[in-house]
Amino acid sequence: MYVKKNGVNGPLEQDVGLIRPMKQGSDPSVGPDALFVMIPSELTHLAKLCHAKKRSKPGPGFFDLYQTPPGGRTSLTLAGPFLGAPQAVVGLEKIIALGAERIWILGWCGSITPDLRVGDLVIPTMALSDEGTSRHYPVGRRRSRTDNELNRMLMNALAREGQPYQRGTLWTTDAPYRETPRKVLGFRRRGAIAVDMEMSALIRVALYRGVRLAGILAVSDELFTLKWRAGFSDPRLKRSSRLAGRTLLETIRSRGAPLPCDTETRRER
Repeated sequence: MYVKKNGVNGPLEQDVGLIRPMKQGSDPSVGPDALFVMIPSELTHLAKLCHAKKRSKPGPGFFDLYQTPPGGRTSLTLAGPFLGAPQAVVGLEKIIALGAERIWILGWCGSITPDLRVGDLVIPTMALSDEGTSRHYPVGRRRSRTDNELNRMLMNALAREGQPYQRGTLWTTDAPYRETPRKVLGFRRRGAIAVDMEMSALIRVALYRGVRLAGILAVSDELFTLKWRAGFSDPRLKRSSRLAGRTLLETIRSRGAPLPCDTETRRER
């Protein structure tokens, strides 16, 4: 059940968490834009590209945090890496508490449709939860969708690059070793085109906390034949993942964030 507080729908007081995400004394301030990078190699690459400095780990210290100069609300925050919905949600809760309002996601996913192959890009529009975190964040009758305006910005940016992509629904699981043929076929029938480990929970928390979220995922492996084909060493994955990262940076920059990586981003193409 929800009540209205300061014009915003929120849970009744007895449903508010006893342990609340908050800014602690040693935590840095965070600007409105935060880029969540799931993959360790991509996080360090983007931090280097943007001359972002590593900050002290924000409590409880489950992820790394980088910021571009000069800091505070005029900088971009990069956070990660994350593996699975529980860890990613801890990070998201903390980053929101530190001031983030727009969350951008860079990650990888597995294809469950023949239309997606290793190296292809996906803009998630919604996600079906097969993980245990989302249900702890009640959002009423709202559907678990990413932000339409941010999605349009990403689509336009990829179109300017001449980069094909697909939009669609993800299946999110926290048990990758239980991605069975039955589940692949079942979630494909429900409209999912790919599987990941974080998006459904991240979308739900964004809705619950009233922030905006969108992202780009690169296809790292294939399951649509009901046999697993890993593509983690495929050069197409690295190229598309790096392009997705640059696209996210330039989209954030287009909103007015003064990123020091503009020149480096163009030169890397």
